[in-house]
Amino acid sequence: MGRRKIEMKRIEDKSSRQVTFSKRRSGLVKKAKELSILCDVEVALVVFSSRGRLYEFCSAGSSRLSQLLKHYQDCSASQSSTITNEVEQEQHLDYVDVEMCGQLVEKVERFVDGTDIEQHSLDDIEQLEKQLDAALMQIRTQKTQLMQESMMALQEQERMLREENEQLKEEVAALRGQGTTGSHINLELNSLEDAPMERPQPQEALPLLL
Repeated sequence: MGRRKIEMKRIEDKSSRQVTFSKRRSGLVKKAKELSILCDVEVALVVFSSRGRLYEFCSAGSSRLSQLLKHYQDCSASQSSTITNEVEQEQHLDYVDVEMCGQLVEKVERFVDGTDIEQHSLDDIEQLEKQLDAALMQIRTQKTQLMQESMMALQEQERMLREENEQLKEEVAALRGQGTTGSHINLELNSLEDAPMERPQPQEALPLLL
C-alpha cells in the first residue's frame, strides 16, 4: 500500500504543530533557494507564525526584500487598475448593447405595426435588416458561450465526483484489507485453540543391571 494521505486540517496538539511548522518552513525555504538558483529568479518569502513571529527569506539578500515587496505592490496595483478598467469597459459595452437592443426592438415593433413605415426608405429597411442580423448573431454567440460554460462546469463536477469515488474506493479497499488481516489472525488463533494438545509420551524404563 502507498503512503497514507495526510488530512489537511489544523493540528490540535501544540507541540506537534510547532514541529510540523518548523519542518515545513525549512522545506519551503529550501525550495525557494533551489528555485532562485535553478531558474535565476528573485524569490521573496514572508511567513508569520501563529504567535506573530516573522520569518523571511530573500534570494537576493535581506536588504533586497523591501525592494521586492515594493515591486510586488506596484505590480498588484497596476494589475488591479487594469482589471477595473476592463470591467468598467465591459459594463459600458453591456449597457450600450442593451440600449441598442431596446431601440432596435422599438423600431421593429413600429415596422410591424405599420406606424411609421411610410416615413422610411428602402435603405432604412435594409439597414434595419442588417441590425437585426447583427443582433441575432450576437445572441447566438452569447448562447454558445453560455452553453460552453455550462458544459465545462458539468465536466468539472463530473471530474470531482470521479475523484471522490476513487477516494472512497481506496478507503473501502483499505478497510477490507484491515478486516481480512484481522480475520486471518482470528482464524489462526481459533485453529490453535481447537487443535488437540499432544501429551508427552512416558519414557521407557531403563533395564536394570543385574
